[in-house]
Amino acid sequence: MVSYVGVLLYGVGGIVVAGMALLVAFQEKLVYVPVLPGLTKSYPVTPARLRLLYEDVWLRSSDGVRLHAWFIKALPENRGPTVLFFQENAGSILTMIYHHINIAHRLEMVRIMIQRLQCNVFMLSYRGYGASDGYPSQHGITKDAQAALDHLSQRTDIDTSRIVVFGRSLGGAVGALLTKNNPDKVAALILENTFTSILDMAGVILPFLKWFIGGTSSKGPKLLNFLVRSPWSTIDVVGQVVEVELAIFRIAFLEMAITIKQPILFLSGLQDEMVPPFHMQMLYGKAAAHNRECVFVDFPNGMHMDTWLAGGDHYWRTTQQFLEKHVPEIKEHDSSHDDKGDSFSS
Repeated sequence: MVSYVGVLLYGVGGIVVAGMALLVAFQEKLVYVPVLPGLTKSYPVTPARLRLLYEDVWLRSSDGVRLHAWFIKALPENRGPTVLFFQENAGSILTMIYHHINIAHRLEMVRIMIQRLQCNVFMLSYRGYGASDGYPSQHGITKDAQAALDHLSQRTDIDTSRIVVFGRSLGGAVGALLTKNNPDKVAALILENTFTSILDMAGVILPFLKWFIGGTSSKGPKLLNFLVRSPWSTIDVVGQVVEVELAIFRIAFLEMAITIKQPILFLSGLQDEMVPPFHMQMLYGKAAAHNRECVFVDFPNGMHMDTWLAGGDHYWRTTQQFLEKHVPEIKEHDSSHDDKGDSFSS
């Protein structure tokens, strides 16, 4: 009997050790996939191939990493919304074969976005992705996103009051954190097929890890959470509540929501093969509890990377209506002060 217990303990211990070893050695490779084996990081096409008006933009993050981006405009003097687009990490094997990884493979979707929404689109390559230098990490990508937003906020050829953050999957986690940290610079947020946290996704990618790793939505002790270097806890970002001690009474506590105040549109593909769709439902529920300007729309045939395609006209009309309501065009007589000092780039 004792020998069986010993074998069981050794077995459990072996699983824990194996899980720790996998996390330490390979977690960045599981979370971030800048390029598929056998492919190069170079862009196979540029916006010019789709006859899009664009500008190559080179940025420096606050820690000095050189970043590349494309700024694509509908027209040289377009003053419509500007969408700051944060891409997903990757998709299923099937979608990766067709879409690969870097921003060049999002161009067809962006072309339609510009046509349907009459917007500008700023596409950032995270550090380590595309032509950007460095190696990806949560700390670093957070800096990259801030550099992109700061760049847009300083431009004189766009309406900086109409900057909208759009993030898909990993990009949703990046965009949600950026939106929370910049309530005065970001007008609205769109999340598509985004996970609650990497901690919750660990058990999806490697099922045995669900016993040792999990986010705030998971039950039981998660002994290996401390090893995860990029937790990307989006569910805490969209609806975090903390207790604050009241200074007057010293004994009473007030629950205060430290969350995203801007309007949020949740776009969920119900056939998502990478992120279980209930993640999006949980994000919406957490956000809507503290933010009345949340909208949830699902698309029955949408997969992880093609919801925009499967959703068709309904997808784009939904997004357009959201922008018209929450990021409206400012009439000329209300914005005459914007006419001064503006310069337009091509």
